[in-house]
Amino acid sequence: MRKFLIVLSLAGAVAWSATAVGAEAERPKSTVPEELTEGWERFQKALQDWGGRLRERFGTRDSREDRPTITLILSYKDYLSLSAEQVKKLEQLRDNFQRQSIRNDADVRIIELDIAMLLDSSTVDIVKVEAKIREAEKLRAELRIARVRAIEQAKAVLTSEQRKKFLEMVDSRSGRPARTGQNPSATEKEQPSP
Repeated sequence: MRKFLIVLSLAGAVAWSATAVGAEAERPKSTVPEELTEGWERFQKALQDWGGRLRERFGTRDSREDRPTITLILSYKDYLSLSAEQVKKLEQLRDNFQRQSIRNDADVRIIELDIAMLLDSSTVDIVKVEAKIREAEKLRAELRIARVRAIEQAKAVLTSEQRKKFLEMVDSRSGRPARTGQNPSATEKEQPSP
């Protein structure tokens, strides 16, 4: 009788555990709420944007083109001994470029929305998408050229001594040796060496 009770209790335990395991298998796995997924995607996008800003701010610069040159010149106006007239011209150049940049950025965003809308359709019109992409890239190129022009116009406002001081200051801030003699400008190449 004792063996019978033990076998019966073991059979009951096995049957009970089998139903418990079966119930767990039938239970649907909970999915991540949609709000959490959207929040996670927004967080990742913000983190990527933040990382990009950090790289722009503190990362190594591949070219002088990436630097906010006019703003740097203005921030060192006392060191460079800029006149009031020079400061006024530089601020005007910077402000005009910023206005153009804001307009350009808005236009590019609108084009990117158009591209997204074209890509969302069931059949994508490649010709239209290609034209929009080329339009956006043309605006980006125009802004880049306008930036180079503005910087060159700002350099023209400075005297040769102020330009030299500015370049030395920028090179010392970046940890690079001063440019003197390393890659002379076209005007320096034309001058005879002492």
